[in-house]
Amino acid sequence: MTAAAQRIPLAERELTITRVFDAPRDLVFRAWTDARNLAQWWGPKNFTNPVCEIDARVGGKLRIHMRAPDGTVYPMKGEIREVVAPERLVFTNIALDAAGNHLLEGLTTVTFAEEGGKTKMTLRTHAAAVVEYAAAYLQGMEAGWTQSIDKLERHLRAA
Repeated sequence: MTAAAQRIPLAERELTITRVFDAPRDLVFRAWTDARNLAQWWGPKNFTNPVCEIDARVGGKLRIHMRAPDGTVYPMKGEIREVVAPERLVFTNIALDAAGNHLLEGLTTVTFAEEGGKTKMTLRTHAAAVVEYAAAYLQGMEAGWTQSIDKLERHLRAA
């Protein structure tokens, strides 16, 4: 058993967000799987992504460094577990400290359904704190994802 598999989460949180976008499903899916698009909207309000890489195939890597307005960088990594274009994307998401140690470990599933020329996106995510101080980060999980999805909506309108 790997070290990660032996960890007992100190705190966990699950979240589901559903949003209908006035955009074609292919465009919404591409916003999640193309690094240039992803960098434009990922992260909470006023955050930027100086590093944003995604290899949108099974086993492909995800690496994003979110920069807060105060300049603090929050790195994360992940692995693509499932891609069914343009219907479904599943990936791990792991928040890291500056030394690359795991803080939060998560799994996110995003589905994209056509709905009368629009796209119904459903995001289901689970995160577990694997170090004590990261449990507090889970309190901001819903706000962070909601702000990201708000940014995605603005990005799609501008596309």
